[in-house]
Amino acid sequence: MSETSTPPNPIILSESGPSVLQQIARRKLAVLGLIIILICVGGALFARWLAPFDPYEQFFDGLTIEGAPMPPNATFWFGTDLLGRDLFSRVLYGAQTSLIIGLAANGAALLIGTLVGVTAGYFRGIIGAVLMRFTDLMMAFPALLLAICLAAIFSPSLWIVAMVIAFVNWVQTARVIFTETSSLAERDYIAAEKTLGAGHGRILFRHILPHLVPTLIVWGTLGISTTVLLEATLSFLGIGVQPPMPSWGNIIFENQTYFQSTPWLVFIPGAAILLLALAFNLVGDALRDILDPTQQGRD
Repeated sequence: MSETSTPPNPIILSESGPSVLQQIARRKLAVLGLIIILICVGGALFARWLAPFDPYEQFFDGLTIEGAPMPPNATFWFGTDLLGRDLFSRVLYGAQTSLIIGLAANGAALLIGTLVGVTAGYFRGIIGAVLMRFTDLMMAFPALLLAICLAAIFSPSLWIVAMVIAFVNWVQTARVIFTETSSLAERDYIAAEKTLGAGHGRILFRHILPHLVPTLIVWGTLGISTTVLLEATLSFLGIGVQPPMPSWGNIIFENQTYFQSTPWLVFIPGAAILLLALAFNLVGDALRDILDPTQQGRD
């Protein structure tokens, strides 16, 4: 069977059809999500120049006479925390932490999930059964509980937290990739390639993996929101990124005792977490509908 019998890659659109970006531009919620993501990424990348103060510096005039945090004012735009540090600067640098962990953890989770899913779906047999039973075993543990246990065992740091989150988040990707790979491996053109003597490497890299790219893009986008929320949860519980390094989660953790008297110390980083997670979900949903038309209209 000739190469032309291979179905087209769904991520490649015809020249006459609208591009992915053009289709996203037609969706107001997706555009809103992109704007929020760009603002957060820009704030994280240029935090060094945008932050008016050092996020670790404690100001003598950063506390009231009673020793309470300062409310938002002309000098400290978001107010100060319980140690007299500028909250706006810490939120900007906290965006760096959340995005670094989000990208690193989600990238590692996608890599692990793809390797497991493709191997199990393509080779099947004993190899596939063992890998998927291990995946089922991992899915049986609550992700948050497993992450808490792992984070408590290892000394918390930026990269340890990222790897812990990756270790508990790869299973969903593995399941989805396994299902799609199993379906692709049963296609007639794959059987024809094997008959013609094509090796496993050629089949995987020329005919399997390219068709998984749309799914990986969607899961990669949606997964960042889950990762950001999980990192914030671990940091809030005190087993994530450790102070004084700013993280949206540990900013809430540090200032929770002042919630009733100074609610902005919790509300501002909490709103940042929710907005970033929502933004990635909005963009991920749009990409899912665009790259997989069969999903349109589903919740």
